[in-house]
Amino acid sequence: FLHKDNDIRHNIFNLTLVTKTKKMKNTNENVVWVTGASSGIGKAMAHQWARLGYKVVLSARRQDLLENVAEEIKQSNGEALVIPCDILDESSIENAVKQIINEWKRLDIVVANAGFGVFGSIENLSAKDWNRQFQGNVTGAALTVKYALPHLKKNNGRVGLVGSVGAYLPSPNLGAYGASKAAIKNIGQTLQVELIGTGVSCTTLHPGFVVSEIARIDNDGIWHPEREDPRPKNLIWPTDKAAKVMVKAILKRKRNYVFTGHGKAVVFLQRWFPGLMRTIISKSPKPDA
Repeated sequence: FLHKDNDIRHNIFNLTLVTKTKKMKNTNENVVWVTGASSGIGKAMAHQWARLGYKVVLSARRQDLLENVAEEIKQSNGEALVIPCDILDESSIENAVKQIINEWKRLDIVVANAGFGVFGSIENLSAKDWNRQFQGNVTGAALTVKYALPHLKKNNGRVGLVGSVGAYLPSPNLGAYGASKAAIKNIGQTLQVELIGTGVSCTTLHPGFVVSEIARIDNDGIWHPEREDPRPKNLIWPTDKAAKVMVKAILKRKRNYVFTGHGKAVVFLQRWFPGLMRTIISKSPKPDA
């Protein structure tokens, strides 16, 4: 019965979003660009946008995985366009936007989701580590928005920036990652001011633990499938659940959205009881440096 109740709630949620979105515009003409769409949250968000009737542009470095996602969307009667893009390369980002406009003539929503984690203590991280972390998570996201904005302004568009609860917390061995997500938090707040009067909204999303490959990718971007995810398994949200609340927040033009119950709890504790949070975090499992 619990499973049936969950299915009913999910179906009602999707129907509500479809109805609200159709009232706003014919979503069949609206184009969403999701970076980091080859796996994890990005892939799940791409499917969610497609279910709501949007045309979805899929970007990441791994074209073979993007093609698989596109095929899944097309088999479900959705529309998907694969445009490989490396967020470490400004020209790749600029060219991706040009291809979107050449192919589909418009851009309504951009979700800057692509990113990764650089692990290691502050004492041990090199300049190369710091530069790579910020080039990917901060500069890459900012440039994604930069090149999308002229087109979003034509359609009262939306920006979704994917941050992290880590933006609010001290995170041993994740100092560079947390700092990059804190930068995303500030970029989102700044855009919310800069975009006043343009018709474009910016939603900064801060997930707690969600299923991802982040713990299995090393500081050079190499994937290690054998690595264990140190995060508590009972707290990790599935990607489809995360995607639904993220899409909903962007559609509602929320400014800042922290989610997962544990994510909201630790942000609250860090704000009001920072000493307690330092103690809790110091005793928690840490990712390998």
